[in-house]
Amino acid sequence: MVGPSLSEENRRVASRRLKLGFVGLVGASSGLVALAGGATATQMLVALGGGLAVGGLLLRYLVSVGSEWQQTR
Repeated sequence: MVGPSLSEENRRVASRRLKLGFVGLVGASSGLVALAGGATATQMLVALGGGLAVGGLLLRYLVSVGSEWQQTR
């Protein structure tokens, strides 16, 4: 019989990295969009912080939807 390819610890680490990467991608994209729009360094940092906050909220929503989906499966 074939078992899972990742141990539980490796699965947890990969999940954490994926979540951090997702939040970082949303935050970085907001900062880069602000920079492309001609924002100052301060405005870009504010946009980056706002993007990280929105990314965290979006991740929280996606995790809750995912857990609801798993429960109904």
